[in-house]
Amino acid sequence: MSVLVDCHCHILPGLDDGAQTLEDSVFLAGKLVEWGYRRAVCTSHCSFLYRNTPATVRAAADKLRQALEQRGIGLELVPSMEYRLIPETWPVVRESNWLLPWEGNHILVELPIHDPAKIGDIIPLAEMRWLLDNGYQPVLAHPERYLYLRMEEYRAFKDAGVQFQRNLGALEGMYGDAVSARAKTLDAEGMYDWTGSDLHNKKYSAFFDEYVFG
Repeated sequence: MSVLVDCHCHILPGLDDGAQTLEDSVFLAGKLVEWGYRRAVCTSHCSFLYRNTPATVRAAADKLRQALEQRGIGLELVPSMEYRLIPETWPVVRESNWLLPWEGNHILVELPIHDPAKIGDIIPLAEMRWLLDNGYQPVLAHPERYLYLRMEEYRAFKDAGVQFQRNLGALEGMYGDAVSARAKTLDAEGMYDWTGSDLHNKKYSAFFDEYVFG
């Protein structure tokens, strides 16, 4: 029997801009179960602001796993990270082998949300090819939010073998009209491979309750 997997969420306590307390984490995990999910890939940020490592992520996942077991909440947790492809963090990830794959070999990566001043410093396509060459499947998180990208750049990622993950709520306007329009274009082009909640807090869950699962 197939299991509904949320491949992108920030429900581990106190690691990034997602759940801040264990109580928040338990609530959000309960919402995922309520919506039908049985496995959550916990993709805490690995970025300039949030210098998470496999050790910090695994420790937080163990803490939340124990709390969920005590409360009888049946959600499998898969510790991973959302890796931002920036010079401040990505080289350290590669050198330290901090990659935490999910569903076999998948790695969630992201670009800066806003147009970076020096896009050449990020070299995202080259880094995604590095992942592919080393046996990993790069999954680009919420491509609809990178409004500075051109369609030919999206196609270059897809042609290289990168998978795309749409954010739950993007089509419904959670991130504004421009992102919604971009998501509809990418969806019409058949570019999406995964859907992830990108769940951070109760504000997110309230939107999903009303506009997605309501």
